[in-house]
Amino acid sequence: MNNISQRDAFLNKLYGIAKVDRNIVLVSADMGAPALDKIRRDLSSQYVGVGIAEQQAIVLASGLALGGKKVFAYAIAPFITLRCYEQIRIDLAGMNIPVTLVGVGAGFSYEDSGPTHHAVEDLSIMRILPNLRVHTITDSVMAAAFAELSCKAHYPNYVRLDRETLPTIYSEGDDFSSGMARLRDGKELCIVATGNMVHRALDVADELAKHSVDVGVLDVYTLPINDTVFLNTIDNAQKIVTLEEQTLRGGFGSSIIEVLSDNNRFVPIKRFGLDFKTAYCYKYGGRKNIQLLYGLDTQSITNAILDWVK
Repeated sequence: MNNISQRDAFLNKLYGIAKVDRNIVLVSADMGAPALDKIRRDLSSQYVGVGIAEQQAIVLASGLALGGKKVFAYAIAPFITLRCYEQIRIDLAGMNIPVTLVGVGAGFSYEDSGPTHHAVEDLSIMRILPNLRVHTITDSVMAAAFAELSCKAHYPNYVRLDRETLPTIYSEGDDFSSGMARLRDGKELCIVATGNMVHRALDVADELAKHSVDVGVLDVYTLPINDTVFLNTIDNAQKIVTLEEQTLRGGFGSSIIEVLSDNNRFVPIKRFGLDFKTAYCYKYGGRKNIQLLYGLDTQSITNAILDWVK
C-alpha cells in the first residue's frame, strides 16, 4: 500500500466490506475525497452526509447503532472529537455504544490551517473516556486493518488518521490485536512512540546508533495500553523516551508514565511533545517547520537524548 494515504486506505477497505455487509453505515461531515465519493455514489443507502454538524453526526450514529447498524462517523479530527465531546461522552462512551469515530488530520497534519484544525489534544481527552479505545494509525496497512477490525468491535472506537502519506512499516496480514509492536530491539534505551512520530523514532534510532547508543523502538497504537504486554516488551530497557505530536499534559507520554507508576516500575523517562503554556501554534511554513520550532525534528530529539544518556 505504498503511495496511498491512511484516509484512502481506510475508506477503500471500508468500501469493500460495506459492499458485502449492507448493515454498515458511514455518517460524514462536510468533507470530500475520491474514496469517500465512491461510497456516497455506489452505496448511497449506507451513507449519510450531515454537513458541518458533527454533534448531530454523533447523535445520529448512536441512534443507528442502537438500531443494529455498524456505524462509522467521519470528519476532521478536532471536529469529530472536541466539537462534540459531550455527545461522545454521553451517547457513546457512557452507554458503550459500538460506533467508530474516524478523525483525519492527527497532530499537525493540517499544517498551515492553524489551531482550529490541529488535532493536538484529541488523544488526551479521548483516552480518559470509559469503554472507548483510541487507535493512532502508523501507516496505510494499519489503516486498512483497523477499518476491518472496527467492524467487529463491540465498544466505541476512535481511529486517528494522519493526513500525510507516510512510509509503509507494516505488512498485510500483521496482527494488531496487542495494541503495540516492537519495531527494533535495544536494551539501553527504548523509544516509545505513536502515529506520525513512530517514523521519527526510527530516524532518531538510526542517528543514536551512530553514537553507539543501543536503541529499541516500540509503536504503541492503541490506548488504553495493555499493561502486561507493554511491561513485558520494555522489560530490559534502562531508560524510556516517549514521542508524540500531542500535548504533553495528559497525552501519550503521560499514559506511559501511568502504566509504569501503577505497576511499580521505576524507569527514567523523558517525554517529547507539545507544551502550550501560553498559546496554541500560530506558526506557518509547513509541518516540518512547525515540528522544528517545537523541537520535534530528528536532530533536536537526537541531541536532547544524547545529552540525557551520556
